[in-house]
Amino acid sequence: MRRVALVGVVAAGVALVPGTAGATPPSGVTGTILAQTTVGGRDVILREITVAPGGSTGWHFHDGTLYALVKTGTLTHSNSSCVTDGTFGPGAAFVEPSGPHHVHIGRNLGTTPLVLEVLYVDPAGSPLSEDAANPGCDFQ
Repeated sequence: MRRVALVGVVAAGVALVPGTAGATPPSGVTGTILAQTTVGGRDVILREITVAPGGSTGWHFHDGTLYALVKTGTLTHSNSSCVTDGTFGPGAAFVEPSGPHHVHIGRNLGTTPLVLEVLYVDPAGSPLSEDAANPGCDFQ
């Protein structure tokens, strides 16, 4: 009987744990880590990311600073104010600052794949990105 009660309490507790409600998952995105190392408590990761035509990164933020270079295609970058704060074509570089107050989305509105070379400088052990809810923008 105690086991049944314990299972019920654990199940109820799991149901109350907050999840990523409203998170907007990426669509049409693949990534390959090209190199990585840890230096001075920071993970330094070089990754190639491809976003298919019509795809997006989903709304997210980073725990560390991200440096990116567009190899091919065009990235449309929007912030949590629903403003397109950059359109980046081949050869363009940009920086994404860290923290949950820098929620953004990257979209490929073009007809060719978007390929990015991205350097992450994150606190050691942190994820490459953290999912975020759509802040109320009418695009994904």
